[in-house]
Amino acid sequence: MSDYDKFVALNVKIADISNSMSVLNWDQEVNLPKNGLEKRAKQISTLAGISHELLLSKEYETLVKKLQSQTLTSIEKANVKEAAKVLTKNKKLTTDYIRELAETQTLANNAWLEARNKSDFSIFEPFLEKILNLKFKECDLIGYDRHPYDVMLDTYEPGLTTERVEIIFKDAKSPLLELLGKINKKEVPNNSFMLRQYNKAQQWDFGIYLLKQMGYDFDSGRQDLSAHPFTTSLGPNDVRITTRINEQNLYEMIWSCIHEGGHALYEQGLPADQYGLAAGEYASLGIHESQSRIWENNVGRSLSYWKANFKVLKDSFPDRLANVTLVDFYKAINIVKPSLIRTASDELTYHFHVMIRFEIEKALFEKSIKIKDLPSVWNDKYKSILDVNVPNDAQGVLQDIHWSHGSFGYFPTYSIGSFYAAQFYNKAQKDIPNLEGYIEKGDMKPLLKWLRKNIHQYGRVYNAEELCEKVTGSTLNSKYFMDYANQKYGGLYEL
Repeated sequence: MSDYDKFVALNVKIADISNSMSVLNWDQEVNLPKNGLEKRAKQISTLAGISHELLLSKEYETLVKKLQSQTLTSIEKANVKEAAKVLTKNKKLTTDYIRELAETQTLANNAWLEARNKSDFSIFEPFLEKILNLKFKECDLIGYDRHPYDVMLDTYEPGLTTERVEIIFKDAKSPLLELLGKINKKEVPNNSFMLRQYNKAQQWDFGIYLLKQMGYDFDSGRQDLSAHPFTTSLGPNDVRITTRINEQNLYEMIWSCIHEGGHALYEQGLPADQYGLAAGEYASLGIHESQSRIWENNVGRSLSYWKANFKVLKDSFPDRLANVTLVDFYKAINIVKPSLIRTASDELTYHFHVMIRFEIEKALFEKSIKIKDLPSVWNDKYKSILDVNVPNDAQGVLQDIHWSHGSFGYFPTYSIGSFYAAQFYNKAQKDIPNLEGYIEKGDMKPLLKWLRKNIHQYGRVYNAEELCEKVTGSTLNSKYFMDYANQKYGGLYEL
């Protein structure tokens, strides 16, 4: 067996353990009985420790060093290069730290769910404090040049810094505000029909229909219900998603399904023969979010998409949508209006939800705000930035699951992903003659084929910016998003 084959075998073993943890995490969100939580936290902690020990083993480190000087293919070189980066970073973290973090996150997730159900931040507060202290420790262990939050951002978007996020948001903020100012002078379309009683089972069936149309392979995945929609990948042949159904709100299920379906298509499109290796993993969370947002917004909120699907939706709910036209529906799903909930917000104000979270996380890592003050800080920012009043913790500081997972630094990737999505979709429109015509017919295959060829197949052989430049000819540029937004909403609101 060659050194590279040994390297692959060890990476596959580490991936198997990691994916076993993912199964346990998925089960925790979907099936776990209340009394199973304590043992589940220990089980995940044990597996996290074993995975970390394998990664830091002398055998693994020796192989990585040897392979860096051997003749390899370009893909093999990329896999080894990424492995060396991961190894360097993880050598700074002890196995005890990894185990403690994994156990704390599992317990915190349950505390967050209870706190959210009771709309009481104080239930979650001590768990959040422990997670944050562990994350502060991680920043110190790994080290940083300018800002501790850079360590968190790098976890999800390698190379991204606090300064870079501030520049990205600064570039996008003024044109967003300008467009919003014009839209705010217009009459808000009626969307009352979206907030009627919609049967849970019928919503579920329609969501399954949309996922199949997108190309989601149910032989290599499944959908379940959870408090917060998510995607879990156990390899390209087992990619699971969840959705959330609100019988009084048709928005939630439809765009949760499409959003998570976009994530899942990316995972199902990664090279199966590179399992456990960088070439078989997503490029970054920004790229991952681009794949969900391109389906959720560029496709899923387009007129072309609903020309294909509105009749099916009306047939599913004939009484609720009897007098609703396609144009009525299209306007309703693209209402631009400040709101409380990030996941239910429109494409434009959405980015202010993300900016608020970025500002709060940055301040937490600067230790300029206290954890106990988070609800009031959150509420004040929502009032000053979006001019909405937060009625309770569940609809405010507890609405997102991310902090219970310790996922600080994740939120900026949502906006970055939207900007990537617009840039990719612009290129796809140029490369696929009559793309909108295919979508109008309900044929999503040409777009999925384009994404497979240009994005999915490369895994993490290229970093996010390299991949963007390879696909579109330039690195990330939010002007593509603003061009898309101005054209779309200019037409919708007759600006």
